[in-house]
Amino acid sequence: MRYAVLNGGKRVRPLLVYAAGEFAAASDSALDPIAAAVEYVHAYSLVHDDMPCMDDDVLRRGKPTVHVAFDEATAMLTGDALQAEAFRVLADASFEPQVGIALIRQLAHAAGTRGMCGGQAIDLAAVGRKMSAEELETMHRMKTGALLRAAVMMGAAAGRVRAPEQAALMQYAEAIGLAFQVVDDLLDAESTSAELGKTAGKDQKQSKPTYVSVLGAEAARRWAERLRCDAHEALASLGADARPRSARLAQLADLIVQRRS
Repeated sequence: MRYAVLNGGKRVRPLLVYAAGEFAAASDSALDPIAAAVEYVHAYSLVHDDMPCMDDDVLRRGKPTVHVAFDEATAMLTGDALQAEAFRVLADASFEPQVGIALIRQLAHAAGTRGMCGGQAIDLAAVGRKMSAEELETMHRMKTGALLRAAVMMGAAAGRVRAPEQAALMQYAEAIGLAFQVVDDLLDAESTSAELGKTAGKDQKQSKPTYVSVLGAEAARRWAERLRCDAHEALASLGADARPRSARLAQLADLIVQRRS
């Protein structure tokens, strides 16, 4: 489990938790278990995603994947344990009961059939067949976007936000969640394995539909930039007074689109 969680990574999801929590004036002590839980779910998903029965990758964050470093049975159990640990961390935290229940519900929704797992199932079924841009967007709003949205909204839920602010944060989270995947598809097509820390070019080799294969690289780049602008516009709708509180969220939108790994 330590190998899966502590072997580097961008920590985008925990950063989003803290950035949204900063906007909502939440304390670090309230945000710590949320950030840990979200990252545990993300780490578990990578362990399972890398296994031979799914994406069959041997490299993650520049190191052998868990099933390569150990074995497939250990990888399966590691992922299972990380998922369980995510919900234990939330259950053991000292939230007000209604807040704790809401956080657990949000994470379960993001990780389950209507989120990450459902999106992964669509992804596996899509191998070798054509998808429209609309179908691709539906898949990635579930597979990738759901947990990124949860990171933002769970961080905000640890503090205080008004209904209009919640709506703006959701618009922001929808935009960055999709932008993250568009950039991932571009990086897979255009970067090296050394740059990515994982096997590059796998989507094309496995005949997976991506934003690059469906839209073309240049159109995908323009789409990622449009989504970045959408995220900034969502934050701008909160008004000038909210700008200092939302500054870190704005920075993360830029980071997600401009990253190189």
